[in-house]
Amino acid sequence: MSDLKHSTTNDHDSAPEDRESGKPNLLQVVMSVLAALFGVQSGRNRERDFKKGSPGDYILVYVILVVAMVVGMIVTVNLVLSSAGG
Repeated sequence: MSDLKHSTTNDHDSAPEDRESGKPNLLQVVMSVLAALFGVQSGRNRERDFKKGSPGDYILVYVILVVAMVVGMIVTVNLVLSSAGG
């Protein structure tokens, strides 16, 4: 009887993320990197990333997003300069 009571309280006390198995999927990695870039990463997601995520996945997504952001800025500045009378 005490085993049953103990197991049911543990099921209710654990967060849904604790019950998930495996590492974060690609969308979760991208969202975590974007949130971290803008400084709005939640503590729960940060813990999930450090406990279950692979550093290589986050580094690769980070590099790709930063390169895309820099290229986007360069294209935007060139468009603005050319329309301003270049």
